[in-house]
Amino acid sequence: MLATVNSCAVVGMDGQIIKVEVDISRGQLPSTTIVGLPDAAVQESRERVRAAIRNGGLTYPFSSRITVNLAPADTKKEGPAYDLPIAVGMLVATGQIVADLDDAVFLGELALTGDVRPVRGVLPMAALARKEGLKRVFVPTANAAEASLVEGVEVFAVPSLGALAAHLLGAAQLDRGKAAETTDTGAPKGTDFADIVGQEHAKRALEVAAAGGHNLIMRGPPGSGKTLMARAIPSILPRMSGEEAMEVTRVYSVAGLLKPGSGLLTERPFRAPHHTISNAGLVGGGSMPRPGEVTLAHRGVLFLDELPEFDPRVLEVLRQPLEDRVVTISRARMSVAFPANFTLIASQNPCQCGYFGDPERDCSCSPQLVSRYQHRISGPLLDRIDLFVDVPRVPYEKLANLDKAEPSEAVARRVSDARTVQLERFQGLAPEVLLNSDMGPAEVRTFAQGVLTPAAANLLQVAVKQLNLSARAFHRILKVALTVADLGHATEIDSVHVAEAIQYRQRGE
Repeated sequence: MLATVNSCAVVGMDGQIIKVEVDISRGQLPSTTIVGLPDAAVQESRERVRAAIRNGGLTYPFSSRITVNLAPADTKKEGPAYDLPIAVGMLVATGQIVADLDDAVFLGELALTGDVRPVRGVLPMAALARKEGLKRVFVPTANAAEASLVEGVEVFAVPSLGALAAHLLGAAQLDRGKAAETTDTGAPKGTDFADIVGQEHAKRALEVAAAGGHNLIMRGPPGSGKTLMARAIPSILPRMSGEEAMEVTRVYSVAGLLKPGSGLLTERPFRAPHHTISNAGLVGGGSMPRPGEVTLAHRGVLFLDELPEFDPRVLEVLRQPLEDRVVTISRARMSVAFPANFTLIASQNPCQCGYFGDPERDCSCSPQLVSRYQHRISGPLLDRIDLFVDVPRVPYEKLANLDKAEPSEAVARRVSDARTVQLERFQGLAPEVLLNSDMGPAEVRTFAQGVLTPAAANLLQVAVKQLNLSARAFHRILKVALTVADLGHATEIDSVHVAEAIQYRQRGE
């Protein structure tokens, strides 16, 4: 007796159809064998499936030799999502279920009681089912809202193996999945800019970074407000478009970070990993590669507090995603690419004690220690940062002032308007070019250099000569100047916009 049931695996960010073939032979020594490169979790499904079938009021073929093949056999299978399709295959092979399942996909982990538990990666799996022409997707109840985000397939919420069997036999009907209301990524909403005392120059730099997607580093002594301002940036970011929201929801589905019943994620991610993070934690990895923090920050913000405290070797792996907006992870059996289009916001002290250059407190570090601390961040990595801003200590007069500053709501409107201008500007170009920071040399020449006023061009020429700027620095200044112009609703880049962009350059560049 042979039965074949469709299931799915997640490889990178995409799904792959897996054929679950179940063969049951009588008259031989009883055994259950799973083949097709299963990992430990898949091997253990034998025990879960046996108990779930028995406790679900169905009959397990104890006296038979059972062989389960997960095809294609050269693809590594991991996780408990194959429990449900294996159980369904056994029930079909033993004649307990009689149904045409060629157009159906089954996903889910089984509890020993027969209940079906949620699994990760349901969204890309459901999308693949639609692409392959499969019409029905049976998923755990907790994953039904997630799978229902994919239009064009029927989603059935499966609470238990017994309920699924009753549905396939026509004795009862499973509930149809419904897309939930939009939700957020769990990122902090951010401090209101009105509650941040002083630091107008730094808050303006954050506004420019948010409007154009530019990377930014804040430098200043401890207690000057660097972390507070960085954590306020979610309050000025616009909501994601439908396409961006689907991309981020897909990432969080693959990572297993979607809460049960979650709908489409609309709030931009804000990720703030600790400085002890590893290479794999930051950019992703593992024998079956999983997304790292740079991918979880896709279309949002990656905040690295106390940047020099991170392992220099870990920071160096940021160079590719900052440049290419994608992370490619290669293994012996596969090579996968994860999206990583994020804005990097970082903070750092000027030295180990934090008071180098402070006008009111002496630095206790030796010149060698200061130099060694500052050189923990390599030149090639700094070369990928658009904005550098100093954050000095806040004077008492401003701390004692009870007047509130401009609220985040007003800043967010300017940021949203500037991004709308950029989306219209780059409409029809490559899909990865959405903001000014995404521009390549060709786009910079067309959309930035092409709108320079004579005064702005003269100022830029003087800056390049006197500051000895590289070609990459020249392009970065143009990108930032274009964002400043967009914030001011200007159609041309004037000298005032170039001057502000030059102010954000790294000292000594």
